[in-house]
Amino acid sequence: MQLIYKTLIGVCLGMVALLANAQEAVIRKNMAERIPQLKNIDEVNKTAIPGIFEIRVNGTDIFYTDAQANYLIQGALIDTKLRRNITEERIDKLTAIKFDALPFKDAFTIVRGNGKRKLVIFEDPNCGYCKRFERDLQSVDNVTIHMFLYPILGADSSEKSRAIWCAKDQAKAWQDWMVRDIQPTPAAASCDAAALTRNVEIGRVHKITGTPMLLFVDGNRVPGAIDAKQVEKLLADAKG
Repeated sequence: MQLIYKTLIGVCLGMVALLANAQEAVIRKNMAERIPQLKNIDEVNKTAIPGIFEIRVNGTDIFYTDAQANYLIQGALIDTKLRRNITEERIDKLTAIKFDALPFKDAFTIVRGNGKRKLVIFEDPNCGYCKRFERDLQSVDNVTIHMFLYPILGADSSEKSRAIWCAKDQAKAWQDWMVRDIQPTPAAASCDAAALTRNVEIGRVHKITGTPMLLFVDGNRVPGAIDAKQVEKLLADAKG
């Protein structure tokens, strides 16, 4: 009898899987025909709402549709009972950055004091908020800062980032410009600045849309300029 139950359960699970695959195929086919921009769907998932499916494209873009892909819903899915933004939580998970998985070879390092605490920052040299933030950050001691140059504000941002990246002392060139307004020396034509392109690509994947962006060892991500007291608190919290 037990064997029969197990067999029936296996058959039922197999049928559910087949139905789910068939449903996904319908959504993919109809969406590709009707909205060619969404022809390459990364993933199709059921939502908590019967008949409504999540579709994920371009890595981290989330949309919703019905079983036949007759309708496309763009926007946030809110759980009113639990007061949760389901869409936001999903995107946060998809765009999360693992501190230790970052390509630190594409950043330069600033060490202050014993350097025991760690912090990653993405910044554009033409960002006014970043300059204000950098000047306040001077008071934060005993920290190792991994600085990822992130030129997204225009051609001049790329030129300045290249000059700083190619400088003999990257940390000094950065501090000279951001804190003391000393223009960086233009980079030599032979300098390899491919790291800057890779940084921008990482930012695109992880939805870094502005600077500064701070990342702490516990995975906490903070967009925008904060003051030194807030940095100190977040460093302490990250250490546990």
